Amino acid sequence: MSIQNLWNNIAASISAIPRSELLIIALGAMLVGWIGALLIKRKVPMGRYVRTGSTVVLVGVLVTVILQLSRFDPRLEVAVPQLGLPEQVVEGGETRIPMAADGHFWLRAELNGVPANFLVDTGATLTAVSSDLADRADLRARRGGLPIQIGTANGPVAAQVASSNELRFGNVSARGLDVVIVPTLGETNVVGMNLLSRLASWRVEGRTMILVPNNPQAPIELR
Repeated sequence: MSIQNLWNNIAASISAIPRSELLIIALGAMLVGWIGALLIKRKVPMGRYVRTGSTVVLVGVLVTVILQLSRFDPRLEVAVPQLGLPEQVVEGGETRIPMAADGHFWLRAELNGVPANFLVDTGATLTAVSSDLADRADLRARRGGLPIQIGTANGPVAAQVASSNELRFGNVSARGLDVVIVPTLGETNVVGMNLLSRLASWRVEGRTMILVPNNPQAPIELR
């Protein structure tokens, strides 16, 4: 990694701190823990309780972060009702997507009922949308969520995670899916592997991508 890329990553992480409640809580707990250590060093009885409390908070933040990150991969996803996060479900019928003239697979989808074009990118870990589409679809960043570092042509940027009500295309419906809002994405919204990996299968045959949900019905071919 170059010095410039390293600096961009550090700058993006620092700029994201004020927008992340979890990071602020973690920093506060670390400060309280340092105060507790000083109190213990000075043999103040309350010091041990202060440091223990800060440790409990830090462990809670760590568990929350792990649970949030696990939602990006269905193999790791854990149902955590207390976090108030919706179950991520992808279902419907077989859908066929023809290859476009540029050699990519594009589809017309509706995010929370708002139509938009999406690029199906098997190299993308997460489904991502532009800030403009997020605003039109009333998609709001999750409170307390950690910013996700996304690599773009202009370097890494901090993207906010949100939960969509529904992303629908062809005969496929994805409900409760985690989506990242990328300010510099422009018009290229992306369907990533966090959606594709929740299908029963997906494959490319010739110039057609075939998506098969877990309860396939009559196939639909997009135009």
